[in-house]
Amino acid sequence: MITPLLRIVGGAGRPLLVRFLLSTALYAISEGAAFGLLVPLLTALLNGRTGEAGWWLLPLAGAVVVGWFAHYDKELRALWLASAWRRALYERIGAHVVRLPLGWFDGTRTARLERLLGQDVNTVTSVVHLAQTLLGAVLTPATIVVFLLCYDWRVAVAVLVTVPVVLLVFTLAGRLTDRTEAEHDRAAGEASARLVEFAGAQPVLRANGRATSGHRQLGEALRSQHRAARRQVMGALPGLHLGQLAIQLAFTAVLVVGLLLATGNEVTPARITALLVLGVHFLQPLAVIAAAASALRVTRAAVDRIDALLGTAPLPEPARPHSVAGLEASVELDRVRFGYAGSATPVLDGLDLIVPAGSTTALVGPSGAGKTTVTQLIARFADVDAGAVRLGGVDVRELAGNDVMNLVSLVFQDVHLIDGTIEENIRLGRPDASDAEVREAVRRARVDIIADRLPDGLASRVGEGGSLLSGGERQRVAIARTLLKDTPIVLLDEATSALDAENEAAVHEALRELGAGRTLLVIAHRLSTIAAADRIAVLDAGRIVEQGRHAELLDADGRYASLWRDYERARGWRLTNRR
Repeated sequence: MITPLLRIVGGAGRPLLVRFLLSTALYAISEGAAFGLLVPLLTALLNGRTGEAGWWLLPLAGAVVVGWFAHYDKELRALWLASAWRRALYERIGAHVVRLPLGWFDGTRTARLERLLGQDVNTVTSVVHLAQTLLGAVLTPATIVVFLLCYDWRVAVAVLVTVPVVLLVFTLAGRLTDRTEAEHDRAAGEASARLVEFAGAQPVLRANGRATSGHRQLGEALRSQHRAARRQVMGALPGLHLGQLAIQLAFTAVLVVGLLLATGNEVTPARITALLVLGVHFLQPLAVIAAAASALRVTRAAVDRIDALLGTAPLPEPARPHSVAGLEASVELDRVRFGYAGSATPVLDGLDLIVPAGSTTALVGPSGAGKTTVTQLIARFADVDAGAVRLGGVDVRELAGNDVMNLVSLVFQDVHLIDGTIEENIRLGRPDASDAEVREAVRRARVDIIADRLPDGLASRVGEGGSLLSGGERQRVAIARTLLKDTPIVLLDEATSALDAENEAAVHEALRELGAGRTLLVIAHRLSTIAAADRIAVLDAGRIVEQGRHAELLDADGRYASLWRDYERARGWRLTNRR
């Protein structure tokens, strides 16, 4: 576990770690020395030599003082080291997660990431205190053995013989619990994912009257976790009792050896009594090791999970990124093939599409055709399986990730805002923008109308995920953010699909300004919104099956014409209660 632990924390707190280990070792050795010095002191007292016993108090007091200072230092270093590791883990995980492909973030992984950032990070940093316990449980008995060898080698051998037996029992007990602990961890992860899913599905469940009965999968996951936890407890009990039994038998064996030496007049009763006291202190830490073994397995599992996350390959960065200076704002997808992990059928297969610089291209097609996937590949949220995606004629894999995001802006179908103010959400597009630039973006996106009706204006909070704003208002804030970012290429994914008439009119006006002098790729189900596009591309079965202007595609009477007729029929529906 030590190698992956040092790998995930990096070089954080290395000097602190060395100082912490030295202080812990010094404390454990001084504790063992204090116990060892009890033997001559007790021997003198039991024999009535109080003066001699008084002299032995001096080195004993010295060992205690050294131990006190070492204890203070190790506790202080432990606090600093745990804080340094916690900070390093958060920074490393955060920096790594933002480099992972967007497709990595499915529901299960998101729930596991939440648990990893909370419970697992705390578990890993607690290894500092666990190391204190384990070092003390090893070094203190080792120091005691040195004293025993100096006092009576026969008692020392009797004590040492019991160690392999006790450790063997603890090893067997650990194997009994390893499988149940792994099962419990899997069940806990599944229950956590289902809980997040259940919380997120509350609007749908309540709208369908399933608020109290729509949690079958969550209930099954919780029951599985309960069964796994019960098996874990029941599996750990035999090992725990066997370990305690082994320690008691070991002490009994040492006691028998001591009695034999005393009754044989080979060692005085006073001496053997003192030696047995030292033997008890030798065996006592073995029980501590047994108690720490379970915590060590839990810590090892947490370290492995974090190590696996940090070992997940991010999108590779080019060794020598291509310069974006003077790069044309064109987009090209050349024979692109792409499929999501776990899917046998690719979403895109042999797709060719060119979006000339400064033009507006609309991408249409049936649901599930892969339109959103196209925008994600252009923004390099994932890499293609075959073919190439080019910006200005340069493969996105040859551009630095930051350069790609400085060329491309996205307005998603489902807008997610941070829990801050309207202005803070807009400034995400360009944090160093001036107040005048922010106000201009607000005006052009018609966010000023939203701000005027709120008591705090642009300083009004939007709530978690933008919950205090309507869907159309969130969309307008996202448009303002994109206007402020001011990139040459803009990808609009269903930007007007959820807007009411007022918001749609405002957003359309903002989009007209946004499109001036920029390259736009627009995805829309409302075909009327893209009828004036420079080019319309029809995506079906993973390929572009038609391209042209609106009138040309209608005259061709192909797939686009069929989609247009369906749209016209849907637009003319009326609500009635007549049969």
